[in-house]
Amino acid sequence: MNPPSADDYRYMAQALQLAARGMHTTTPNPRVGCVIVADGRVIGEGWHERAGAPHAEVHALAAAGGAARGATAYVTLEPCSHHGRTPPCADALIAAGVRRVVAAMQDPNPRVAGRGLARLAAAGIEVHCGVLEGEARELNIGFVARMTRGRPWLRLKVAASLDGRTALADGASQWITGPAARRDGHAWRARACAVLTGIGTVRDDDPQLTVREITVARQPLRVVVDSRLETPPAARILAGAREGAPVLIACAAAEPARAAPLRAAGAEILELPNARGKVELADLLAELARRGINEIHAEAGVKLNGSLLREACVDELLIYLAPCLLGDTALGMFGLPALASLAERRQLALQDVRMVGADLRILARLG
Repeated sequence: MNPPSADDYRYMAQALQLAARGMHTTTPNPRVGCVIVADGRVIGEGWHERAGAPHAEVHALAAAGGAARGATAYVTLEPCSHHGRTPPCADALIAAGVRRVVAAMQDPNPRVAGRGLARLAAAGIEVHCGVLEGEARELNIGFVARMTRGRPWLRLKVAASLDGRTALADGASQWITGPAARRDGHAWRARACAVLTGIGTVRDDDPQLTVREITVARQPLRVVVDSRLETPPAARILAGAREGAPVLIACAAAEPARAAPLRAAGAEILELPNARGKVELADLLAELARRGINEIHAEAGVKLNGSLLREACVDELLIYLAPCLLGDTALGMFGLPALASLAERRQLALQDVRMVGADLRILARLG
């Protein structure tokens, strides 16, 4: 079997661009693109748009028609081999008579996990896997996390001054960063399946936590960590909860007198207590994974930020630093305990550093 060619990488890059068109819509499914090529010419392409709709391969095969026989299909994720909401894509490729299938990565879903590629190979189709695998994993980092470890990918966003301060001592924080950074933050919200915050942020800032700076077809689930159900029924985060912008409030005890008005406002109440009378964050992430949440975008205050870090719930930090200083009395980013020595410090791996307007954006992952 010949190794992948330069053309294989070129067409896979095109398939990844198609897959990214489903960035805001495919949840809980992965983002997938497909390009079908015959005689050096693209004869069909497609991407998965939303759960329940045809998969990328089906769209591409429909565009290619009979010309797909003997062609090469480039797919950003291993074709499925099971009946879900749609029939197996591996069978569709076999029936179309493609000669060769190039996949970026194996599907991490245990229901597939190599079976689709094996079915293609058994049908006599030449199969390659691993072309631009890193890029494909990044595109579906939340789906991979949910399938392989049973919890979503959690990205913690913080907007701060250059000296690492997120608000003045009285809580004032709007706005530390500029409009370009705020628009960029909304784009990260939009790609997430859920936006997570805490009661402190709800009480102090009364945010909506919806996607507003860019046009989207659906709003992420909004999740509030509120141990004692102190969310005001008139809070702006509950606006639209009955009209397609759902809100989940995780608490330690759903006291009926406090839960009733929140349910009346459209919120779903979920009890997940731990031994300290707080919300068990690991259980919350597991429950969100069970509901098909792939990526979580957390925008919270210093206390919840610290709890998420201490309890190993954070995968990635998305930090915007404004060119200003707020001083020692201002609030920090994370409520973390003091270290006894530098050896205890948490190491981060910088993934991306760039200017967004006048602000610096840092994307860093925890090891």
